[in-house]
Amino acid sequence: MKREIKSAILSITVGLLIGTLLKFFVLDIVHVRGSSMEPTFTDGDAALVNKLAYGIVRPFGDSLICGWQEPEAGDIVIYMHEGNLVIKRCVAVPDAPLDFSCDKGYTLRVNGQTFPLSEAQYHNMALASRVPDGMILAVGDNPAASIDSRDYGFIPVRNVLARAVPPKKASR
Repeated sequence: MKREIKSAILSITVGLLIGTLLKFFVLDIVHVRGSSMEPTFTDGDAALVNKLAYGIVRPFGDSLICGWQEPEAGDIVIYMHEGNLVIKRCVAVPDAPLDFSCDKGYTLRVNGQTFPLSEAQYHNMALASRVPDGMILAVGDNPAASIDSRDYGFIPVRNVLARAVPPKKASR
């Protein structure tokens, strides 16, 4: 009987250890809040997060211990901003050209996409002609409802913690 109890305790302990390691370093599920990533993610959606996509995440930190890949344009990335996990789409990587216009409202054109800018966003970013080395430009899929790189600037690649897997939406 004692052997069975010890075996059960050992199995539970190993299971908890493996689960903890998986959550901290490999996979996680986060819940999306707000409408900034619509239609890809809607408010309340669960996002599967691949924490090994870019490197090994520092537990309870805002950077990688070591990295092996950088985000690519189109990736849905997770990073920390002001103590909060943020989910946005990487729309430009280091050295990507940026084209600003104020002809018919303020806009940013990058990689064939055009994003609206407020006057403050335009003045905050318009001096940059390219995405700086070691940085990415991250914007919500619903730019009108998103607070993102247009507001607070470029995101250091080392602070990109993971890549989110977009949900498979049911066809209607």
